[in-house]
Amino acid sequence: MIYEMTVQVRVKDMSKGQAWYKILFNREPDFIPHKGFAEWQILQGCWLQVAEGNPSPQSGPIRLGIESIRNERVRLKSLLNIDHFEIHEREEVPVKWATFQDPWGNGIGLFEYRDRSVMKEQIELILGKDERML
Repeated sequence: MIYEMTVQVRVKDMSKGQAWYKILFNREPDFIPHKGFAEWQILQGCWLQVAEGNPSPQSGPIRLGIESIRNERVRLKSLLNIDHFEIHEREEVPVKWATFQDPWGNGIGLFEYRDRSVMKEQIELILGKDERML
């Protein structure tokens, strides 16, 4: 049984890497156990580790579901100077998506469900049906 997941990306400069991911997630890391390492809990049991080191060639993308891909594009282009952030969509695909890279070449993908009710169902699966959280 798999009950938890951790994904790691590597950055050559930890202070810059931690600052970049802090902006991406719009918050401080949840756990910094030692120098050169920081973790964000993305969802219950799902962690992203940022570690100092040599990035793997063509790493990722790590895909993250978000509420509004257009709002995130504006925020991230402004705060992180992401040049290539094109939103894609196809009628047969239930999501809009965009893929870009962090400054070290790690792939990051964002997606938004086109049908808002599907997004709400996914959130309810994670958080429960407490309407205050939606």
